[in-house]
Amino acid sequence: MPSISRAEVAHLARLARLAVTDQELDVFAGQLDVILGSVARVGAVAADDIPPTTHAVPVTNVLRPDELRPSLARDEVLAAAPAAQGGRFRVPRILDDPE
Repeated sequence: MPSISRAEVAHLARLARLAVTDQELDVFAGQLDVILGSVARVGAVAADDIPPTTHAVPVTNVLRPDELRPSLARDEVLAAAPAAQGGRFRVPRILDDPE
């Protein structure tokens, strides 16, 4: 018996705002059922004495520490900008105002 129904897949598609056909619902239901079954098998195998991990090997941060260094003055940078207003870069509007 499948662990996810066609109706549940349709509901998930609506939540994700995906337009799916009836044929796709059947395909996705089968694929999601396989995925959920695989996750359940992994969960059944997981031992309580093995801690959860995020990486298979130890990972260390390779970034340098932040250091304050001299930089250009704001007025000097804004003078070289194509457009500035109120002490900031002026850029074209890309979003409309909400109604």
